[in-house]
Amino acid sequence: MYLQSDDEQLGRVLGLVLAVVIGVIALVMGAALYRPSVNAAPDVAAVPPAASPVAAPAPAAVAAVPIEPSAQATSDAASVTVEYGVVKFYFASGDADLAEGAAGALVDVVKAARSGKKVLIAGFHDSTGNAAVNAELARRRAQVVQDALRAAGVPDRQISLQRPALAGPGPDAEARRVEITLQ
Repeated sequence: MYLQSDDEQLGRVLGLVLAVVIGVIALVMGAALYRPSVNAAPDVAAVPPAASPVAAPAPAAVAAVPIEPSAQATSDAASVTVEYGVVKFYFASGDADLAEGAAGALVDVVKAARSGKKVLIAGFHDSTGNAAVNAELARRRAQVVQDALRAAGVPDRQISLQRPALAGPGPDAEARRVEITLQ
């Protein structure tokens, strides 16, 4: 009789564990199926245009890109884009030269810095090859962007450089970028 009671308890515990595992799997699958599409286009008509006393930069200089990596982000050529208010400078492999049109992409950043916002510069690199060399190249690229901001009139006290960071998985160009965000 004593052994039968232990078997019943073991059966109940195993049943409970199995129910928890099935519940977790169902929750994960439900969350994956319910997740709204991030590629859906926003309703532009619902967003009123912002009033600005200064004209926006020419569309050729600042290009909004979709959530998927843009052609610039997947090529080896230097380029600059603006995504959700973040200015992204992409560099050619092994190079630290800014792309043409970089000054146009900095117009709004310079205005924001002059109004008191802090400018945060972050450089990225990948994990292939020599890590120290990659980090140094990312640092040089961030300094090139910092120099461009200084040349545009942003004071040093408004600029912060972050330590070069390892880029996550994605196209190679994503690891050869410097981002500017405003704080």
